[in-house]
Amino acid sequence: MKTIDMAQFLNESTIELHTLERWIEQRWIVPLDATARVEISETDAARAIFIRDLTGDLGVNDEGVAVVLHLVDQLHGLRRALTELRIEMNASRGDPGREAD
Repeated sequence: MKTIDMAQFLNESTIELHTLERWIEQRWIVPLDATARVEISETDAARAIFIRDLTGDLGVNDEGVAVVLHLVDQLHGLRRALTELRIEMNASRGDPGREAD
């Protein structure tokens, strides 16, 4: 898993530290080392940019952000489940070359 230095991320994203800390407290973002808060995953960096856009550009409030993030997480879970199902179906048909579709 690739990581990003927290200070570099804050500098490049224009997200303020206190804002990111609030998102961490709400568990919208989960740093890799919660005690040091030195690095975050690329996934959480993208998630933070998404939250920034929701709250800034789109004016979504905290309750709305929580709902949107929950739905996005469900969607990603469904995509993973469907990918696994497709791989299993292809394997049961004896078609291993189609696993990457």
